[in-house]
Amino acid sequence: MKRLPIVILMVVAGLFLAFQTLGTNTKNPPDKYEKILKLVGQMLTEAHYSPQQVNDDFSKKVFKKYVNDLDPEKNMFLASDIASLKSKYETKIDDEIKGAPVTFFKGAGDVFNTRMEEAAAYCTELLAKPFDFKVDEKVVLDGEKLDYVNTKEEAKERWRKKLKYLTLERYADLVDTREKNKGRDSFVVKSDVELEKEAREKVKKVIDRMFERFRFKFNDDDKFNVYVNAITTTMDPHTEFFPPVDKRYFDEEMSGRFFGIGASLQYDEGNIKVASIVTGGPAYKAGEPQVGDLIQKVAQGNEEPTDLTGFSVTDAVKLIRGKKGTEVKLTLKKTDGTIKVISLIRDQIVQDETFARSAVVNEGNSKIGYIFLPEFYADFENPNGARSYIDVAKEVIKLKEQNVDGIVIDLRNNGGGSLYDVVQMAGLFIEDGPIVQVKDKDNRPSVLKDKDKSVLYSGPLAVMVNEFSASASEIFAAAIQDYGRGIIIGSTSTYGKGTVQRNIGLDPENGFSMSNSDLGTVKLTLQKFYRINGGSTQLKGVSSDIILPDQLEYLKLREKDDPDALPWDEITKSPYTGWNAGYDLKTIRQLSNQRVQSSPAFQTIKKNTEWLSKENNKEYSLQLEKYRKEQKAIRDAYAQIDSVRKMKTEINVAALPSEVNRWADDKSKQDRFNQWLKLLRQDIYLDQAVKVVGDMINQENLAKGKQAEEKPKKAF
Repeated sequence: MKRLPIVILMVVAGLFLAFQTLGTNTKNPPDKYEKILKLVGQMLTEAHYSPQQVNDDFSKKVFKKYVNDLDPEKNMFLASDIASLKSKYETKIDDEIKGAPVTFFKGAGDVFNTRMEEAAAYCTELLAKPFDFKVDEKVVLDGEKLDYVNTKEEAKERWRKKLKYLTLERYADLVDTREKNKGRDSFVVKSDVELEKEAREKVKKVIDRMFERFRFKFNDDDKFNVYVNAITTTMDPHTEFFPPVDKRYFDEEMSGRFFGIGASLQYDEGNIKVASIVTGGPAYKAGEPQVGDLIQKVAQGNEEPTDLTGFSVTDAVKLIRGKKGTEVKLTLKKTDGTIKVISLIRDQIVQDETFARSAVVNEGNSKIGYIFLPEFYADFENPNGARSYIDVAKEVIKLKEQNVDGIVIDLRNNGGGSLYDVVQMAGLFIEDGPIVQVKDKDNRPSVLKDKDKSVLYSGPLAVMVNEFSASASEIFAAAIQDYGRGIIIGSTSTYGKGTVQRNIGLDPENGFSMSNSDLGTVKLTLQKFYRINGGSTQLKGVSSDIILPDQLEYLKLREKDDPDALPWDEITKSPYTGWNAGYDLKTIRQLSNQRVQSSPAFQTIKKNTEWLSKENNKEYSLQLEKYRKEQKAIRDAYAQIDSVRKMKTEINVAALPSEVNRWADDKSKQDRFNQWLKLLRQDIYLDQAVKVVGDMINQENLAKGKQAEEKPKKAF
């Protein structure tokens, strides 16, 4: 077993002791919100990797972020509201963080509630009358390009344009549907007036649901949580506050294991509907609920039930999940309209579909193994729970048994996870040596090493990444690249998250704890990690060895696009011995570039995504014909991308022989597995990765052939 040095555990333990001292030497304020905020403030100033001074300047940043989080489209607050709130609170937030009474989030929240109800009244009035789509006017929907309005009349006008745009979207679709279906016997042809009314009614349902959520779900606790996160993410984007239920949900997503009823939910016209039932789970065994049932209320045992009006699916899931063996009661509206209350006992549900999986791709005379890893998951509370590096090792062994000639590891959209697991996983593909460097706030660097000289797999290796490959994914890709162990394929660069977080609970008695707390938990940035070549992945990410055009390239969603992100820097290189690769990267890159440049598909993606990036966040026409012309151009660009992203001739991708019927006892899972294989067969990016590995195999075979020829012949 490859083990991680205990330096990180020592750092966290030291901080825990410091926090305990802080907590016990400070008189806790009486109010829950004040207690939480003061503990968060102490944590940020005493332990954050790169703390900003909590002063008036910091207060102003938080003020701006919080009001923007409440009203990102600037269609709630008036300019006078912002001015009034500024005069009262803009330079007081730092005082609240240090223990003063917490009043800002409540004051801003009260104004928001007032303006929200006014907006709801505007929407009801505006949606009661038809819109005229012949009028030539435009709307701006990007809040960053707008100022706060001065009067209620201007606020109403901003809502009018937004509602008109939303109605126009639906009206144009209904008109297109009518034109396509004219002449069909069963199709009812409606007039323009009828279609406009139908479009408005659809928009009203959407808007009503939004205001329901504000009224029933966005209470003081929710607003406070947004406020605390405005503070923590001003320190850096990855320092976050989790209320207890959100922390439990985060842990469940990381571990792939939770305790619930075994049903997946979906949002349907303002309702929470049961979409599917997990075979063998509590719902399956009880025969209730059934697919199609609506869940109206959720109760914890004999407690008062919570009405799900205004809840999202995620909110509902958090209520339905809980501790193993506890009771949850659901109020169901059955498909026949009857109301029924059922009681279920929560049990363990394993999300095994989110774990590592593999397939085999036949490319010419070569057989390439493919491993999909959606995240670096780890069940920290269960010694026998799922670990991503162990599962990847199992998949590698399976592929070796299939005698694959090379392996592709897919880390696209993998947002990271367990640092321990990524170090162990990198060690599967190299001999012993450093994997990543970690530095704390006191500039004390440490090197996390693979100490096991054994190599599980030594053949050709490629790693697929994109703009959303982050954190642990970037550590793995960087280590493979620095050692020259494999080739990184994908977008120009990965996400650019080069910081390390640890979860620290806010303990009501001792101040801080290393376990979850009733007050909540802070995911705190404690360290920064660096490549073994000395450079940080922060902001810059990992640059791909082979770049493939993709439609995400021009979206401003990476770390470098966040103004609160920590800067890039570098430290001393850690000594390491590179891998003796049997291929020449320059030649491999040339071969790939030739394929990409001669590919109409990739050239179409490149051209259209560049054009679409310029179309984003502009003014949109509210005149029907101009709108349709604009939308047709945008739809055509997306349609072209969608059409070329799928292989015309499918790749030969197959499940491992032992896994063809991997989930035979659960039809819905098996169907999703088969669909996953089908999508892989159509994936032009996987096709290119497989071809790159094929080039690596050919070069290594040529090198071996030359070595054999150069061996001296024996005389007889």
